[in-house]
Amino acid sequence: MSVRAIGEYPPLVKDGVENFHGNQMVIVGWDRHLMISSPMAFPLPPDMPFGAFVQEVMPAAFGAHPDWPKIEWEKVEWMLDGAGFEPDMEKSLAENGIGHKSVVRFRTPGLNGIAGSGS
Repeated sequence: MSVRAIGEYPPLVKDGVENFHGNQMVIVGWDRHLMISSPMAFPLPPDMPFGAFVQEVMPAAFGAHPDWPKIEWEKVEWMLDGAGFEPDMEKSLAENGIGHKSVVRFRTPGLNGIAGSGS
């Protein structure tokens, strides 16, 4: 069955940065830890230091996992929007190149979920 449009449909962007009251959406996921079923999104101020993001925001999302207290932060491997990166804990999210709808993923060598199961 063919469909005929009756005109142009304007895009309705509901998750644009202008709708976050000065914040930006940051998506974060912990690789090989599927007990947390999917990455999580947080509205965060662009000037938040990356260290505060790690110490204050991430524990609320991932702290229930039994591997969380075992993380050796100096060994964590970080990815930003699909590419490896080395965050500066003192610099802001924006200064670390994290923008609206950026995806931050982290891997914890030696920690691969509950009993190494990936969960």
